[in-house]
Amino acid sequence: MNQLDRSSVFEFMIEKIETGLCAIDENGRVIVYNKKMRELTGESLEQITQRFLSQSLDFNLEQNMLQKVLASGQSFKHIKQTFWNARDEEVTMMNDYYPYTLNDGTKIAIQFSRDITQQEFLMDRPLSRYGAPLTFDIITAVSKSMKQVIQQAKIAALGRIPVMLVGESGTGKDMIAEGIHHELAEKNERFITLICRRNEKTLLNQIEKYIAEEKNYTFFAERIEFLSDEAQNRIVELLEKHTERNHVFIASIGEDPIDLIQKGHLSKNLYYLFSNLTIQVPALRERREDIKPFVDDYFARRRIAYGSSVKGLAPEIEEIFQNYDWPGNLKELEVLLDDISALLTTEEYVELIHIPAYFKWKLQQAEPTASEQQKLFDFSEQTLQPLDEYMRKVEDYYISHALQLNDGNISQTAKALGIHRQGLQYRLKRK
Repeated sequence: MNQLDRSSVFEFMIEKIETGLCAIDENGRVIVYNKKMRELTGESLEQITQRFLSQSLDFNLEQNMLQKVLASGQSFKHIKQTFWNARDEEVTMMNDYYPYTLNDGTKIAIQFSRDITQQEFLMDRPLSRYGAPLTFDIITAVSKSMKQVIQQAKIAALGRIPVMLVGESGTGKDMIAEGIHHELAEKNERFITLICRRNEKTLLNQIEKYIAEEKNYTFFAERIEFLSDEAQNRIVELLEKHTERNHVFIASIGEDPIDLIQKGHLSKNLYYLFSNLTIQVPALRERREDIKPFVDDYFARRRIAYGSSVKGLAPEIEEIFQNYDWPGNLKELEVLLDDISALLTTEEYVELIHIPAYFKWKLQQAEPTASEQQKLFDFSEQTLQPLDEYMRKVEDYYISHALQLNDGNISQTAKALGIHRQGLQYRLKRK
């Protein structure tokens, strides 16, 4: 075999292998980026090359591991990474990083990535999100609407009937499902979460494996409308085939079931399976009275688990939280609290300085009204502002406008404005 044939074979193997491969040289140039890695990140070779060159690697760890390998010459193994890729899919990878020197002396860094998303989600969960089984007693619910949700869920647990949970992303449908599992009078062996945005064949194999066993399980199919009509009907067939078993099947969807049926995203047969009980989980903006108790519970858990000093939110921040619409619901609030907690040391209350730049931008995302813009550039007043104060207001307005044009992407906005990413983040933090 000559050198040309050997290179062709290696190129074929690199593209077909089920391990993600990426390699860069000292100049940040991507020299290997195979098909599996493109599937994981959802980006083409051209897109990822641009991201490496611009150093805006939103998918990578906080410190870019490939750059770290080049700088240190060391290997790093078994680095787990979870991120949302360019197709808005949550992906978990296990990565190994190695340095390598080519014959001409060029140093490169190589990344080997294994997709472990299915293993992370298609498994029984320990139900220890808060360090204890997630029962209904743990779920923060002071609003009338959420108390009604929990009451309906307890009825479902009592009758062991199929349940469909309807609500926006992040509303806590998974928490309700876990609560039902723990409320069962006759306990099931496991709680199995099925992420329906993943490979259908793998998911159906998991269901077929567990549903035929002698033990009873609680299945939670998260966003079941992402499955094909064929896969949804197959689930119905499996449940009907194994009626002798005492499994509990719970599913969640993100929209009204009738609308999903009309769009062809939800099987009528599957919907009839859940016809006895459909529970609507309200958005957080519809039950704002749950915000403060959730925050208080969050910080109480941190005080117990980590010895934190924080007691809660300063009045100014509490007002901001109450007025914000929370499009990501409880999940968005929880992630924000995680980010805030990472900045706290001995502080007792969360102040404006602790709020991350991205959330400040969300609060200021709305364009100024025409009257505000007119006032900003109206020089008819005899009293002038100090120049630095006025220029800061103009700069803040311009940055807010640039962020909106780039959908809040910090890297793209910084590039458009001709400044470094760190410079933009500094300007956002001072607001």
